[in-house]
Amino acid sequence: MTGLPEGMIRRRSPNQGVRACAPDAIIVHFTNMATPEAAVERLCCAEAGVSCHYVIAEDGRCWQLVEEKARAHHAGLGGWGRIAQDMNSHTIGIELANSGVVPFPEPQMRVLEPMLRGIMARWEIPPERVIGHSDMAPDRKDDPGPRFDWRRLARQGLAVWPETGERGDEDPGAFRALATAVGYRPEFSDEDVLKAVRLRFRPWARGPLGAGDIAVLRDVAARFPVDRQGADA
Repeated sequence: MTGLPEGMIRRRSPNQGVRACAPDAIIVHFTNMATPEAAVERLCCAEAGVSCHYVIAEDGRCWQLVEEKARAHHAGLGGWGRIAQDMNSHTIGIELANSGVVPFPEPQMRVLEPMLRGIMARWEIPPERVIGHSDMAPDRKDDPGPRFDWRRLARQGLAVWPETGERGDEDPGAFRALATAVGYRPEFSDEDVLKAVRLRFRPWARGPLGAGDIAVLRDVAARFPVDRQGADA
């Protein structure tokens, strides 16, 4: 069971290379382009220099542009957990046709979910290493954005989600240690990390760091520490 959809379109992007290691994480993106076809064209344009492994349209159509064993150019600078550089070698990239401001439609999610399940099984990737682009690059990225349903994926073991209330007598001084345990890299500012945490887990939250932010991180760090299975930088 590959998890890949029947009728998937295979088109080779020139923007790929040899991995330095086996993939041990998955990054979910949004395309933020007018159509999925426009996104595929850009991701296959040598001059653009960018690519990904899969593109999934709103109606469930799917393209494979780079084989999983190869290195796609989708992540850029950033890191997650112990991975401090070359996220492209460490990851498989999935682009979802969406602007980031509207819900991700059911046909698209029904293709994404078995795809994630198959990739995770093939490469032994745990749910805490299924992340958004904003998680690994909080200083410059916001995809897949606040409308992406991470909780839905977590119910199927395909991502992580906190099981905690919004209230708690929490110590704001614990923010960075907990964020690092979840996977957010220490080189990013508190402001950028908080923005990423809220995009992922609390998109309704506003204002300064609060007890709800700390409670979410404490719960996820306790149940899903990012490097429990290990990953070298």
